[in-house]
Amino acid sequence: MSTEEENAIEAVAVARRERLRALREAQELLQTPDNDDDDNNNSNTNQDDEDQNDVQMKFRNYLPHDKQLQEGKVAPPALPKFEDPMATLPPPEEKKEDPFLNIVPKKPNWDLRRDVQKKLDKLEKRTMKALAQLMEEEEKKRKMAEEDAENGEE
Repeated sequence: MSTEEENAIEAVAVARRERLRALREAQELLQTPDNDDDDNNNSNTNQDDEDQNDVQMKFRNYLPHDKQLQEGKVAPPALPKFEDPMATLPPPEEKKEDPFLNIVPKKPNWDLRRDVQKKLDKLEKRTMKALAQLMEEEEKKRKMAEEDAENGEE
């Protein structure tokens, strides 16, 4: 099994070497120009140089430092005058009201209730307990009074 694994590894290495060799050859072909292409490239570069010299550059937002390029400076476009349609309308008449009238809360004691609510809840529980105790005491007194009345009648 080890020989099979070694053969597989060697095959992969050979394939990689061939791919790298092919890449190097392709790169060399791209770097070395052909003789036929040299003639065409020279004529094209001459035309490109002439075209570059004929190009007129226009600068709208940039002022170049070079004197020759400053001739290409374009004046900024003139903006049309804006007329505000709201400026022609007369200002609306406002009713003069006291601004402090709008500050009043809907319920004048809402903040007091918020602050005292816990204490009110405790007092409510105590009140209920006290009422329940009073009712029990009255019930006891009434039962005693009924028992006394029954005992006294007999």
